[in-house]
Amino acid sequence: MQITSVSELEDLLGAPMPRAVHKERNRLSQTDRDWLALSSFVLVGTADADGNCDVSPKGDPPGFVHVLDDRTIAVPERPGNRRADGFHNILANPHVGLIFLVPGRRETLRINGRARLLSDAPWFDELIVEGHKPILAMVVDIDTIFFHCQKAFMRSKLWKPETWTPDALPTHAKLVKSVMETPESVEELEAYYAEDNYGRKLYSH
Repeated sequence: MQITSVSELEDLLGAPMPRAVHKERNRLSQTDRDWLALSSFVLVGTADADGNCDVSPKGDPPGFVHVLDDRTIAVPERPGNRRADGFHNILANPHVGLIFLVPGRRETLRINGRARLLSDAPWFDELIVEGHKPILAMVVDIDTIFFHCQKAFMRSKLWKPETWTPDALPTHAKLVKSVMETPESVEELEAYYAEDNYGRKLYSH
């Protein structure tokens, strides 16, 4: 049966706990800053003017997110595939949702706000990694911030190495070859995506 109203949804889920209702805030606490200082990975959710959604992963050494003040953070951009789906969305609709992970921790820090893109700023020098400044930075003015509970990570056992089965799936080169036509052979793609080759392009084109 499809749920089509807020009342149907609330009847099904029940009332949230008071802690869940009141945990939202609009300024970074010291605990939030400590979390960001240890986070090496963030998922960035965006939507265009028509509501079409995108989620993009961003990663760098821990503490790569730059805290400008209690209401503003900046996420540096490094070389990627140049699709820039999320950035196109931001230009049409600035609202973003971010989920920050710390490896081994089952909570996530969630930040919702409005983003803008900068090609340079004085603090870009503080975002240099391996001698390279970011291509651009996504600056987020914070609307709400809160820690999300542990249950999803407990159910998924995401950080339990004994549950990992990465070799059950094809290599990245074989994945690419299985979903698109490429002029390269699988062997050529394997060489291209090899860590000692692909890894050289993490911070420069």
